[in-house]
Amino acid sequence: MTAVDEYGMAKFFEEFEPPEGAKAELLRGEIVMMASPDLVHNLIVADVQDQIPRTRWSRLQTQDVDILGEASEPVPDLVVLPRDAVPDAGRLLPCRLVTMVCEVVSKTSVARDYDVKRSIYAAGKVPAYLIVDPIMGQCVLLTRPVGEGEGADYQVQQVTKFGEPVPLDVLGLELDTSEFGTFPGVRPHRWP
Repeated sequence: MTAVDEYGMAKFFEEFEPPEGAKAELLRGEIVMMASPDLVHNLIVADVQDQIPRTRWSRLQTQDVDILGEASEPVPDLVVLPRDAVPDAGRLLPCRLVTMVCEVVSKTSVARDYDVKRSIYAAGKVPAYLIVDPIMGQCVLLTRPVGEGEGADYQVQQVTKFGEPVPLDVLGLELDTSEFGTFPGVRPHRWP
């Protein structure tokens, strides 16, 4: 049996079909599958999307993003890019076109959203990464990406509790979080 490096896994992932009802993404050479999201999750994604003006921004749900220099093809809950930057076609959206990604934390994605994807999006130089966390009732906005590979990170981190507006300067707006729901009875975590 031959070992497959993480870039070989990226080639395999091109042809991979997850089971119906599951979402799959490639994170640093590892295929991660998730079940369909919770209603709270989906309502938050819709609320964030509705607040971003469609006249200026393309707001894409579950769009595969190609992180250059990484064996990673994450599938953010929401990808935001200028309307005039959208390619004509293709499965993979180059990270250099992306202005902001948004991940809504689920009960099983905490470590991936706060740690692994933080590094991946920073490595791809995505200008803003918004983590909406219905477990802790907070939003974490990460900006100013620096570094390469697993050492990449964001220089600025702003934590905002649900109910307070999140300034999304990169999009020229404030995000109203007052109607974001939370997961009842879920144990708190240690992030960010």
